[in-house]
Amino acid sequence: MRKILITTGLALSFSGLFAQEPLDAIRYSWLTSQGTARAQSIGGATTALGGDITSLYSNPAGLGLYKTGEFVLTPGLNFVTSKSNYRGGAASDNKSSFTYGPIGLVYGIPSRTNSKWKNMALGIGISRSANFNGRVYVDGQNNKSSFSEKYLDQLINDNATNPDHAAVDYPYGASLGLNTYLIDPTYDDDGNVTGYASNASVATGLRQQQVISTKGGISDFSIGLGANYNDVFYIGGSLNINSLSFSRTSTFTESDATNDANNDFNYFIAEDYLKTDGVGASIKLGIMFKPVEALRVGFSFHSPSWYSFKDTYTSSLETDTEGYQGVKYQSSLDLNDGYEGEYNYRYRTPMRIGAGLAYMLGTTGDVKAQHGFITADIEYVSYKGNAFNSQDNSNAGDKEYFSQLNGTIDDVFKSTVNMRIGGELKFETVMVRAGFAYYGNPYTSNYFDNDSKNIVDGRRMNITGGLGWRNKGMFVDLAYIHQLINDGYYPYRLDVGEYNSASLKSTSGTVLLTVGFKF
Repeated sequence: MRKILITTGLALSFSGLFAQEPLDAIRYSWLTSQGTARAQSIGGATTALGGDITSLYSNPAGLGLYKTGEFVLTPGLNFVTSKSNYRGGAASDNKSSFTYGPIGLVYGIPSRTNSKWKNMALGIGISRSANFNGRVYVDGQNNKSSFSEKYLDQLINDNATNPDHAAVDYPYGASLGLNTYLIDPTYDDDGNVTGYASNASVATGLRQQQVISTKGGISDFSIGLGANYNDVFYIGGSLNINSLSFSRTSTFTESDATNDANNDFNYFIAEDYLKTDGVGASIKLGIMFKPVEALRVGFSFHSPSWYSFKDTYTSSLETDTEGYQGVKYQSSLDLNDGYEGEYNYRYRTPMRIGAGLAYMLGTTGDVKAQHGFITADIEYVSYKGNAFNSQDNSNAGDKEYFSQLNGTIDDVFKSTVNMRIGGELKFETVMVRAGFAYYGNPYTSNYFDNDSKNIVDGRRMNITGGLGWRNKGMFVDLAYIHQLINDGYYPYRLDVGEYNSASLKSTSGTVLLTVGFKF
């Protein structure tokens, strides 16, 4: 039985079936900032700020500003509305879900000597760095190609001349099409197989619809240490254990746009399910210094996260060919003795390098006397650093496959610069905050090529704001993050024939509440 590999965002098989999707390709690396409600309300610009548990995830040197301890809890709600355009057809969908920011504590450890190392601080926390909960709906008319033609590509590329073998060798693709009569072999006058053909009524027009529902996220458990040298120089690092869970259900429906009951095609419904579980690890390092009392400068380095992934997946197909064979259904489970497909592999995210400035509004180092701050970050990320590798280094087929996959990543992704800016005004016990963040386009023009009718400038922008209250060892912060996302993907790709991308415009609203206690 032929092995099928479904990887993050580039769902490919060794038989040459491509289903590349930008939404998945960098799903695990195209991340915005994370943090408490305070940090998020200023656009996530915390590289040079410090004094917040968010430093565990942005610049651990900021932990060195702690001289006491605190415990924080950050629940939140996320609301996503997506709008799509596919071959001139517009559609929309929405979904809401629970999320959370940092939950943990920071413990300040003052020096007991006259050393210039004034104090240290230990931070432990867990936070969600990615929320995959969402739903996308596309709807359009097509008289140029059919989703079913990717099954034909699979058979042609493998030179599958024996229909009996083809009916079992491709349990996640062409075998389902053959066994439900969506596609059929073609023969010459001598009874020899000359190829395969789809029964979908492309010439008279098809209505194509797809619903993609995703769930899961990435949670980062972090432990970090920061140190303060003479209240001028700060250094820190953190170890991060990344736990990833992602599931995706794609339902693609194609139906006869003419409602002709005599053309041997009514509809088909192709459903693909993918579940990815992974554990990874990374380190974050940083420094901060104060050239003058009111100014802070910070630099951070985030190593790649090295993941070990396990995919499980199934596919099914229901086809109605009317008077030809009627309604037929088959699942990959039928061809795999009831078992889901499985594959284990490795994945590496890109590294990140950041720098930041923060200016304190107030001329004294006493926090109580400060009137607020302005802070800004810049971050460099090369998305070409995404890479997949086999866990079985002895398998030549796997190594060749991943080599080609990583070559595709180099071709379609590029480096970007992200920018964040924010500020706070303090009125005794009440604070008012606002911020903005821009995350650059990770795609090259090679991804959405001339065959695409939707040229996508992938980017994300966060508009943020919030309020804070601090008094007698307790603080409460509220933030709202309004995110605008431009992106796109291909519902399917073909080796021969016209296929089109769908453009996506999403609006996400997140409400975060942080409650903390000093000790």
